[in-house]
Amino acid sequence: MDYDVVATAYLSPSADEIAAPAPTRSATSARRLRDAIEPIGAHAFWSRPVNDGYRKLGLNFFSGYVWGRAAGLGDASPGVVVAAFGVMEPTHLREAYVAARAIVSLTDILDARQRGAEESLSEILRAVPTESIVDVVTVLERGIAAAEVSARALFAGLASTSAPASPVGRLWRACELLREHRGDSHLLAGLGAGFGAVELNILTELWCEMPLGTYTATRGWAPEAIAAAAASLGMRGLVAADELTTKGHQARVALEDRTDELQRSIVDAIGDDLDPTIDRLAEWSAACVAARAFPSDPRKRAAG
Repeated sequence: MDYDVVATAYLSPSADEIAAPAPTRSATSARRLRDAIEPIGAHAFWSRPVNDGYRKLGLNFFSGYVWGRAAGLGDASPGVVVAAFGVMEPTHLREAYVAARAIVSLTDILDARQRGAEESLSEILRAVPTESIVDVVTVLERGIAAAEVSARALFAGLASTSAPASPVGRLWRACELLREHRGDSHLLAGLGAGFGAVELNILTELWCEMPLGTYTATRGWAPEAIAAAAASLGMRGLVAADELTTKGHQARVALEDRTDELQRSIVDAIGDDLDPTIDRLAEWSAACVAARAFPSDPRKRAAG
């Protein structure tokens, strides 16, 4: 999967304006924080400097994403990576991870993603005063210090890696940590509610107003698996005619509410600084989108 192909498909501005989906229109405080940090926290997935670094190491877009994100877990076994990622098709994920790890060392992948992310964000935020970035980082790191670590493998692993020293690097890492914490928390909420990986993908894509199967397929799932999961959700009265039913919408909102609850310690620790911090982060994330360092489709941003 070549980065230029991905960039053309996802990072080019859409010819038609796409309305913000339901999660964005009715966001809670915890959800607004999540949406505000997404383009910054996911910078190592989408930015060109990071992917150029991966290409030099012999990795493509997907293998770089997999090994780069999994690297926070250390030299983990493929089974651990599959379990931690949670909602991706296991065979495809395992193959990409094993192949990437065979040609790029842990040290090199961590170095490439950090150098690329700092280079990209430094350019995008070059006009932002350093003091403003440090102020936001201080607030975010206060929230991170209050985060519950138990059962959150990607968050805990990333937190154990060496932190960047530059203000921009610290901003990226803080947003990335918060992103992984919410992702881990959401997986806990979904599995606790009795949903499987493909079902969780489908519930999210339909809640974010994407056509059935389009988002789930990007996680490596075959049409047969998607159809089977959709049928299962249909039997539970959650999906009908390729859309969420009222019951299905309520179930997905309940998952989001539970995810918010699992992040309460972070939001409480940030306290009264939350709204002004979200405003700054949203502005900087918009700059990332404008720089084609994150998808312009608001549905993709809402889905993660």
